[in-house]
Amino acid sequence: MKRALKVLGLGVAALALLALGTGFWLDSARPTGRPGAAADALARRMAEAVDADAWARTEAVRFVFAGRNHHLWDRARGYASVAWDDVQVVFDTATRRGFAWRDGARLAEAGALIDEAHAAWINDTFWLNPVVKSFDPGVERALVDEDTLLVTFGSGGRTPGDAYLWTVGPDGRPTVWRMWVSIIPIGGLKVTWEDWTRLSTGAWVATDHALGPIHLRLTQVEGAASLADLLDGGPDPFAPLEQAPP
Repeated sequence: MKRALKVLGLGVAALALLALGTGFWLDSARPTGRPGAAADALARRMAEAVDADAWARTEAVRFVFAGRNHHLWDRARGYASVAWDDVQVVFDTATRRGFAWRDGARLAEAGALIDEAHAAWINDTFWLNPVVKSFDPGVERALVDEDTLLVTFGSGGRTPGDAYLWTVGPDGRPTVWRMWVSIIPIGGLKVTWEDWTRLSTGAWVATDHALGPIHLRLTQVEGAASLADLLDGGPDPFAPLEQAPP
């Protein structure tokens, strides 16, 4: 999980500095909370509200992140496709073995583009559904108030140690989080979680996130029980990975 963010080509750090200068946000200290049964109960309530069980059955997803990165994710096989501008990359999310094309021509040297696509996949899919990661290995949960939960990712991903303070709404789904992440120089940056959409599998994902006047949107979001269902029986875009030697 990379908890970085790019919006319309600008990094979050630049956006945060701009926001600070215009008075939208002020730096705030990371809170402390109480780990234990109450914190775990709130995390479970959030997971149930987004139907984590349905997400587990969602073996294929596609969406567009911030109008730029076009994602197709075969969760069953651990394959991903990321396309932007004139580039398309397919890769194995565990090994980073993959291929890249530019203007439809396969590239002999694809390492840098695979790394870029992998980083985008880590970041963008985290924004797709981070609620279900609250009980991943290395994740710590602490109750700050009755309806606020501090979730800290102590290991894994590209920026371990990042923390998020969720505010949970009456329906159990989060409405806002505040971020304390290494890539952003301002602590407590507030981001909304809005426009919740239910996938065909039953899982819920938020598709709009406001950072003050700036909106990060996930569009064309679809999920299915299998890649074949998602593609309506079309050809397998990951065939090159299946045919290539390990």
